[in-house]
Amino acid sequence: MLTFEEKLAIIESFPQLTRNEVSLKRVNFHYEESLHDKKTVVYHLHPNGNGFVFVGFVKSYQKQKDDKGFINIRDFSAEELRTVIEASIHSLSQKREEAPKNTVVSDQLEQTWVDKQNRTLLLQQEDALWNVYHGMNLEASFESYVEAEQYLIEEGFSLQQ
Repeated sequence: MLTFEEKLAIIESFPQLTRNEVSLKRVNFHYEESLHDKKTVVYHLHPNGNGFVFVGFVKSYQKQKDDKGFINIRDFSAEELRTVIEASIHSLSQKREEAPKNTVVSDQLEQTWVDKQNRTLLLQQEDALWNVYHGMNLEASFESYVEAEQYLIEEGFSLQQ
């Protein structure tokens, strides 16, 4: 496991990030050029080595992220830490895709998706988010219909007609 100082040196090697001291000796790093409301890339990096990186828009980390879009970096190697920070910055510097014009989304706030084993997931638009539910449990949450649809397709589900 990298020490706090080693993690700090790696994170500070990204000139596009701005350091912000927070309580309990923790440090946040913001990406001020973000094209989204989200600007925090590194969240609560603590002297004990614990900390988080925002991966809410990075597809390859969807299964590891928490409900706020962060992944714990406590046990990351130097290479893993550089990779996840680069991916986070890149995702925050890209505009999110909108739903294709031929996709009927605005009239339909709820969709049922089914896989080959006849398992169902429910896709619901709630405020600005698209949430995927398995029964009463929240499975995943996305900022756009396109992201939610891509996730469901990758998981082997298709829209029930």
